[in-house]
Amino acid sequence: MILRAYIREDSAIICKWLKTEEELYKWSADRFNKFPLMENDIDDNYAPQLKTGRFIPLTAVDEKDNVIGHFIIRYPNDDDEGTVRFGFVIVNPAFRRKGFGKEMLLLGIEYVRDNLNAKRIDLGVFTNNDSALHCYESIGFKEYNRRKCEMPIGIWECIDMEIFVE
Repeated sequence: MILRAYIREDSAIICKWLKTEEELYKWSADRFNKFPLMENDIDDNYAPQLKTGRFIPLTAVDEKDNVIGHFIIRYPNDDDEGTVRFGFVIVNPAFRRKGFGKEMLLLGIEYVRDNLNAKRIDLGVFTNNDSALHCYESIGFKEYNRRKCEMPIGIWECIDMEIFVE
């Protein structure tokens, strides 16, 4: 598996992985608020953020360039280069529960270490997303906060997690 820059064509592929409204919100929190997502909805959402230079969407592919997973790295605070946040983490359903998410995120941590000045990575995961929580814990992310998030389909508890990059 390698990470490559997200391309417009990835949007249609990722949208197909989100089969239910619950899956959409587990993946995107309240960033889209529409189900189902259409072919270019992800790309349209990313376009203005890409212009900031503080938003890095990455796609995980195999040796044949098949899309396995996707996530973004962003700087959550304008005046802070020391922390980045992983978000929109998703793995192709055909590859889930096989270690691909863990491998993708380890490559993401390596990307941060090799290409960015950040020493801290954080992310959020809902308590109703056990497999993602287990994946993040297995990499070494630790809980530092819990908060309630009002979603269009209910109030969910979010665990904020962090890991430090050496």
